[in-house]
Amino acid sequence: MDEQASNNDSTVIIQAEGIEKQLAEVENEAKTRPGALLAIGGALNGTLFDLKGTEMTAGRSNNNSIYLEFTSVSRAHFKLIKVKSDWFIQDSQSKNGTYVNNNLIKAPTQLKRGDIIKVVNIAFKYLPQGDSERLAYDRLTYIANTDGHTGCFTKCYFNNQLNEHFKKSCLTDQELSLIILDLDRFKNINDQFGHDAGDFILKEVADIVRVEGVRDQDIFARFGGEEFAILLPKTNLTQAMGIAERIRVLIENYSFNYGIEKISVTASLGVADYNKDIACAKDFFKRADNAAYEAKALGRNQVSSLIFLADS
Repeated sequence: MDEQASNNDSTVIIQAEGIEKQLAEVENEAKTRPGALLAIGGALNGTLFDLKGTEMTAGRSNNNSIYLEFTSVSRAHFKLIKVKSDWFIQDSQSKNGTYVNNNLIKAPTQLKRGDIIKVVNIAFKYLPQGDSERLAYDRLTYIANTDGHTGCFTKCYFNNQLNEHFKKSCLTDQELSLIILDLDRFKNINDQFGHDAGDFILKEVADIVRVEGVRDQDIFARFGGEEFAILLPKTNLTQAMGIAERIRVLIENYSFNYGIEKISVTASLGVADYNKDIACAKDFFKRADNAAYEAKALGRNQVSSLIFLADS
């Protein structure tokens, strides 16, 4: 009986040590994350805005660090100032005021963990640097916005980013390009080698493009099936064509070894850039998608661009 009790005690100690180790790992990872404002409720619900540098601004003007496209928000609504490791919030003489924990602020106010900032009908929760709650939201956001098989962003996340960047380009005329990547004869791969082989190809292509094809600023998503989309902020058509060609060559030259089988894979890519003739983000996507269709029609394994495309 005593021996059994001793074994049970040892098991409990081992489990406790394991839990402590996991908690320490979480705390160490949390320390690497910056402070943030977490949007609560409304259209921005769940969005994290990282607090970077020593000063950030928020408002309806697109040159703000935190862009709030709501008519009731002032163009310059509030400012965040970092002093040592603490963040202070200051109203920027906004029309409707800035509130912290339901109190209208009239002077710079130091933010504390869990403080609620309210701007008209928009609310943010302050999460300081190193907060483990921030890490939990990061993980939830990653799961919600990431395709589980390829590690790319999801179609829904991509569409949201496309709309936001398109609006910004409309307001500022900032360069913006889009690449649609469609794997050639992917159905033949599935039919000849099986769907597991097709899944292997998709994951390998995603890894190649993510590691060697795109830049940190680019938004790379699996749009559906064997189709991928890449949004390239601050990028003109010539630059985007160069990136697309680099990706095409990477895929063509890569050795896709599935077991004992070596599978040949190529891709057709369509490229479009923003211009004022494009009415909406949907039409912008359509131009790049039609360019990808043209690349296939011209023989596949190439890059095509339709600069001006009449609406159909």
